Amino acid sequence: MGGVLAIGFLLCNLLLLFDTSFSHPLCIDSRAPSTPSSPLKFCPYNETACCNSTEDLQIQKQFQTMNISNSGCASLLKSVLCARCDPFSGELFTVDSVPRPVPLLCNSTVSANSSQSIQEVNDFCSNIWDTCQNVSILNSPFAPSLQGQAGVPVKSNVSELTKLWQSKADFCNAFGGASGDGSVCFGGEPVTLNDSGTPNPPHGLCLEKIGNGSYLNMVAHPDGSNRAFFSSQQGKIWLATIPEEGSGAAMELDESSPFVDLTDEVHFDTAFGMMGIAFHPNFAQNGRFFASFNCDKVTWPGCTGRCSCNSDVNCDPSKIGSDNGAQPCQYQTVIAEYSANGTASQPSLATSAKPSEVRRIFTMGLPFTAHHGGQILFGPEDGYLYLMMGDGGGTGDPYNFSQNKKSLLGKVMRLDVNNVLSEAEIDKLALWGNYSIPKDNPFSEDPELRPEIWALGLRNPWRCSFDSARPSYFICADVGQDLYEEVDVITKGGNYGWSFYEGPYVFTPPKSLGGNTSRKPTDPIFPIMGYNHSEVNKKEGSASITGGYIYRSETDPCMFGRYLFGDLYAGAIWAGSEDPENSGNFSSSKIPFSCGRDSPIACSSVPDSSLPALGYIFSFGEDNRKDIFILASSGVYRVVRPSRCNYTCSKENVTAVATPGPNGSPSSHATWLSSNPSKNVVLLFSSLVLLLLSFV
Repeated sequence: MGGVLAIGFLLCNLLLLFDTSFSHPLCIDSRAPSTPSSPLKFCPYNETACCNSTEDLQIQKQFQTMNISNSGCASLLKSVLCARCDPFSGELFTVDSVPRPVPLLCNSTVSANSSQSIQEVNDFCSNIWDTCQNVSILNSPFAPSLQGQAGVPVKSNVSELTKLWQSKADFCNAFGGASGDGSVCFGGEPVTLNDSGTPNPPHGLCLEKIGNGSYLNMVAHPDGSNRAFFSSQQGKIWLATIPEEGSGAAMELDESSPFVDLTDEVHFDTAFGMMGIAFHPNFAQNGRFFASFNCDKVTWPGCTGRCSCNSDVNCDPSKIGSDNGAQPCQYQTVIAEYSANGTASQPSLATSAKPSEVRRIFTMGLPFTAHHGGQILFGPEDGYLYLMMGDGGGTGDPYNFSQNKKSLLGKVMRLDVNNVLSEAEIDKLALWGNYSIPKDNPFSEDPELRPEIWALGLRNPWRCSFDSARPSYFICADVGQDLYEEVDVITKGGNYGWSFYEGPYVFTPPKSLGGNTSRKPTDPIFPIMGYNHSEVNKKEGSASITGGYIYRSETDPCMFGRYLFGDLYAGAIWAGSEDPENSGNFSSSKIPFSCGRDSPIACSSVPDSSLPALGYIFSFGEDNRKDIFILASSGVYRVVRPSRCNYTCSKENVTAVATPGPNGSPSSHATWLSSNPSKNVVLLFSSLVLLLLSFV
């Protein structure tokens, strides 16, 4: 027992010592910064800012009412007030989840993050004290809070810093330092991050094939084990066991024994089927899981819902065209809840579930037979269910659904599936099913929005993910039409431009068929990366992006921190990187890939090439160890150590280390030591966890 306590104490100290930090541009209200439609006249932020001209004027009026007589102090206070416009204001004004009246002021007594390029880190907090300590300031934002911290200030008329605080040390203890994660503080100028140089791209991506099946979705088991759920477009979900990387074993999945079979409800066709699965964050305790699929109301009585084309969005469902001759809204998008309770002594041990719905979460009729997304996933920090919905189909979004704030097409939605409403409440809010609305959804600031909407202006989001290291990076790939495939960082209330923009390019939509007069977005958010159709060798004359994940596994250290994504038809893979790190500025390039000679299942090759024949890249997956998987028409592939494909990675230690196998016998498992100390700690931490478990 003493050994367990000692190791536990060591682990806690390691976590405290080597806690890594990340930041990226984000406004106080969780929106992404944007380019002001008209130049700001008071605050020095115009390229990207968290303020518009109205807010800029409000800050100017606040500054003028302070009536600061000292010009030096006035200049400093202006920069402090204008920090609300800084692209990093979300972190500057919120530390340890506590909102602040002023940004966190850089203080030389606290070690600054080495990536921060603020030249005045030599003590901006002290500079304010020294310059303003005896200057009268009306309604000073530096008044202490009732709790004695830098929270909401006590209302005060005229005040001097020396009358509010006993000393410079007390003042800077309240307002100075580094942010809660040690990444950003304010030094009097707009926050920037050092450019550390464009990182060298990896030599290649090494894959091993561990499964032959064709799957559309992969979700790691919420219990943290080496198991994962896979689902097919036809409507089945399986529970599989993922082998150790390099063990030579294929994944264990019995096609004849699915976890649940929903094929009786799911309508399967080229663009229809089971599009998403999500398991409640507390699945191991409550057994709740969800499926997103399409149904046909002609063949299944349970397929009933309101048409997405309706009077609320200036669309007459009786007049809409269909691209396959079906009746309007014959096909529906459904999210249904199921339960694994009752099939095992506890849900985490369940190997099957009943196909009967516990609750219908969402049902909506589709105007056309394409562009209806359908992926669902839970937010890692808020626990809400996100639903990705395309524009409904039709060339150029002819009804302009994506920009229509009353339509749910072309949107990312955010739903609360934990709080059940009564039928009367559902009817009053005109909801599309049995869910409730998170109070901080964007409709609270924009009453024109349907309350379900989190972001808008998307064509057909196909595979989104939250970065496991930085959950504020919510990344979606959005399928283009004729020119450009894009990758976006999704933020609260963000408008991604379709159909007025296709990626970064202006798009001229066809004449609206539904009388929709939605305005062109004034502040569209453009892609962080993507590719033109001309860049891929297209099969079937098309291109279609498939979104992936930011790579966070230790298996390939040269891939760490890069966003992996692919193209459905081209079978090509891209790696995107940030430069400088944590800036939100991405670039991407195609990356070579090959299959390890010791792959558990032999990879077939492209004719006249050594490249593995992936076929269509349907999706990507991530397991609990953060290894990345490619779900392709030819099988399931995992990203493995570069050396297994003879790729050179200077950060990989190719010396094999014996680790206990599943049956207690040693198995060869290569590890690595990175030149990055934080990654070395991850390795040490993992080893200590194994040691700790041996005592339990």
